[in-house]
Amino acid sequence: MKHILSLLIFTFIIQSLSAQIGGENVYTFTTLPHTARVAALGGNLITVKDDDVALAYHNPAVLNPSMHHNLTFNHAFYLADINHGYFGYGNHIDKINTTFHGSVQYAAYGDFNLTDPTGTVNGTFSANEYAVTIGAGRQYNERLSFGAKLKFLNSQFEAYQSVGIAGDAAVFYSDTAKRFTATLLFKNMGSQITTFQPDNFESLPFDMQIGISKRLKYLPLRFSVIVHNLHRWNIRYNDPNIDEPILIFGEEPEPKEQSYFFDNLARHFIFNGEFLLGAKQNFRMRVGYNHLRRGELTVPNTVSFAGFNFGVGLKINRFRIDYGRSVYHLAGGANQLTISTNLMEFK
Repeated sequence: MKHILSLLIFTFIIQSLSAQIGGENVYTFTTLPHTARVAALGGNLITVKDDDVALAYHNPAVLNPSMHHNLTFNHAFYLADINHGYFGYGNHIDKINTTFHGSVQYAAYGDFNLTDPTGTVNGTFSANEYAVTIGAGRQYNERLSFGAKLKFLNSQFEAYQSVGIAGDAAVFYSDTAKRFTATLLFKNMGSQITTFQPDNFESLPFDMQIGISKRLKYLPLRFSVIVHNLHRWNIRYNDPNIDEPILIFGEEPEPKEQSYFFDNLARHFIFNGEFLLGAKQNFRMRVGYNHLRRGELTVPNTVSFAGFNFGVGLKINRFRIDYGRSVYHLAGGANQLTISTNLMEFK
């Protein structure tokens, strides 16, 4: 364990790549929050193991027997009339003590005008992306579980198409006596199989994450802290359109190295909390904060809720209905709706 922690700290400190992380990778739709619950909690949740099979999309190590025959469907009303969604199903096999997960994720970007170099419209074209996922998870001992999954990826933009494959691997630790959980996750390890342009291979949005969760003893609250992009230190985006302040005599102020350091550090963190109300936790309230999203999308000198997220969940009879709201920018946010059930309850 000491060697693993040393490797994490070493990797976190020495890696210094480009500060702008957007637009560098293909298949970035796989990083979108795929359910309303995840969206409400800041866009990521890798530290919770319960009967929600959708959590296995981000962390296959949380697959467990309570997800057997669990079915979930999500649709997100994203910005600029973009729609994306998710469909997932879980199945447990007692003979090998392993839980499996299958899912389909899609993103539809709508129709676009097809123009020539002079601007003449010659028709329309569409843009879509899909991911088909197969994963498995297994309990190793009382506290440790492991999981892995494969994602078969496809992007279609007009006549340009790319096919790829990616894999995730994770280990999950749980101490039920202390109500504490932790996760180490390696996400989107893979490559393109076919490229948009011949011999032009582009990187996938690889991410290395750790997270912890703690459920309070005397309050129905579980809070989580997730650290992402551990493999790269500098994830700030230096916007060239932001004017630097100039002092009264025309001198430019010295860079605030300390404030830059703490801002960059905070961008690696996602904080969230989930209130579990009722004897069977049938009503849940959620809130999350994503500092990277706020740092990249907030408007300077303007008050906004960019980076904040909230949502609720309610179980009615055999169905659980979740709503999540993600605030991206002053221009708007995204609403997500998830409906899930367990087919065993219909027998």
